[in-house]
Amino acid sequence: MRFRVVAVPVGAIIFLMGLIWFLQGIGILPGSFMTGSTFWAGAGGLTLIVGLVLIATGVTGRKTSSQK
Repeated sequence: MRFRVVAVPVGAIIFLMGLIWFLQGIGILPGSFMTGSTFWAGAGGLTLIVGLVLIATGVTGRKTSSQK
């Protein structure tokens, strides 16, 4: 239960961080050393996926035999 409570907000923060990195990497969000860098576009894309997985895990979460 505790993981589910923590996974959604942490996943949302990681998702937003990845979104900012991705947008800066592809040049949509200017004003940083990350602007236009393919490294940050890739890192942002991977971070977006990690955030989505955490959110999905927290929302759907499996019940164990002790959580009946």
